[in-house]
Amino acid sequence: MERRTIGAAALGVGAIGLGCMPMSWAYSASEQSGEESLRTVHAALDRGMTLLDTADMYGPFTNELLIGRVLKERREDAFVSTKCGLLVGEQHIVANGRPGYVKRACDASLRRLQTDFIDLYQLHRADPEVPVEETWGAMAELVSEGKVRALGFSAVGARADHRNRPVTTGSGIHAATIRQLERVQGVFPVSGVQAELAVWSREALDSLLPWCVSHGVGFMAAMPLGNGYLTGTLTPGGGFETDDVRARHPRFTAEMMAANQPVVAGLRRVAERHGEVTPAQVALAWLLAQGREVVPLPGTKKERRVAENAAAADLALTPADMAELDALPAAQGSWE
Repeated sequence: MERRTIGAAALGVGAIGLGCMPMSWAYSASEQSGEESLRTVHAALDRGMTLLDTADMYGPFTNELLIGRVLKERREDAFVSTKCGLLVGEQHIVANGRPGYVKRACDASLRRLQTDFIDLYQLHRADPEVPVEETWGAMAELVSEGKVRALGFSAVGARADHRNRPVTTGSGIHAATIRQLERVQGVFPVSGVQAELAVWSREALDSLLPWCVSHGVGFMAAMPLGNGYLTGTLTPGGGFETDDVRARHPRFTAEMMAANQPVVAGLRRVAERHGEVTPAQVALAWLLAQGREVVPLPGTKKERRVAENAAAADLALTPADMAELDALPAAQGSWE
């Protein structure tokens, strides 16, 4: 697979990564299988999808434990990105950016991941009670100690205290994120930024991605397949299990899923022009075409989806394809 570079640290990764969260967090628990997830991670590494994106809060903790089982065997094949800064309670997720906590969280992640170092350590969410420079300074010390190779900043979501669900990253959130990035950049270089970017959610193209390009920072596209919607495999009104985050998601009501069908239809039209290509592959290829700084992170727990996603790296969209995709409507229905 084509290789791309994660920002200031100039770390090479496969052009498409693997979002590991669905293996143990936020989606239907009945469809989660530890053994299948392990096969999925191995399959991703076999195809050059070297960036494995996880976080201590996924599970919590179980996602890192799962990835650790793979790293114990294949550490040299993988680029490990994990996150700190969020604590999971019974009903809320709360930010914690205190320097002492950050360092303890890193040590705990290293143990769960069964590795001596983390390639990219991301701040999952800035703590409104702690100056972001203090949190970032503690993370920078982890680099000097050899526990972390590079630092990243996650801009997925707006609130530090929310109810177990993602929040969209609109232009206002991106402006606030850029202000934070400017502050921490003076403490230690930012190598990667992770934020939502997809064909139906293009706000990051206005300011956040340009900021990354101008500062030599890698951009990891979260939710590149719209939490499964852009694959074209979800049926409006089909429903979700109660433990699936989409079951209480305004964008995934039957009405909103039906309203967003023109986006899927557009992806299908482009896919049909390329033969045996899926809407998901078109959506990922569109992201890759946004610039070499972009590394999509499609999340999956299924081995067959890894093969499909990896093949998107070889799909070359035409200027006409790109124009048609750029003209697709934005998603209806908020994350709120």
